[in-house]
Amino acid sequence: MNLASLLSKDRVNLSLKPGKKDDVIKDLVYSIKKGTDAEVIVSTLLKREELGSTGIGKGIAIPHCRSLVVEKLEIAVGRTSKPISFNSIDKKPVSLIFLIIAPPQDPGNQYLITLGKIVQIAKEITKKNLIQQAKTPEEFIALINDIEKGLTKRK
Repeated sequence: MNLASLLSKDRVNLSLKPGKKDDVIKDLVYSIKKGTDAEVIVSTLLKREELGSTGIGKGIAIPHCRSLVVEKLEIAVGRTSKPISFNSIDKKPVSLIFLIIAPPQDPGNQYLITLGKIVQIAKEITKKNLIQQAKTPEEFIALINDIEKGLTKRK
């Protein structure tokens, strides 16, 4: 599974408006779905956040959920110019958000595999201080692809 292949430039927003966590999640969801479906997903994600923040630390969050309103795994990525409060485990604000939505029935459990892959990539992004490096969605997807290739070589 290649994360870069799941990303599309219309779902990579490198200039998300900084604000509240709820607003950022909503903006990302609306890049995937619109209307009532989007509202259902936003509600599910916010309930998930109440259980525990998906801010994994070092400026990165991975809000995620399963939902009947998607037929396949969907991903959106957003980056804010100014970090936002996300109640992260390290108590630091977040600038880079990977959003994952998966259907309840998930062949091959791609949801968990994708979540794990994003965590691996996020570690590389923070270790190499690359959160703000990409200037365009295409550059961001290429960066993710390069990181993935580097991770594969290490195995």
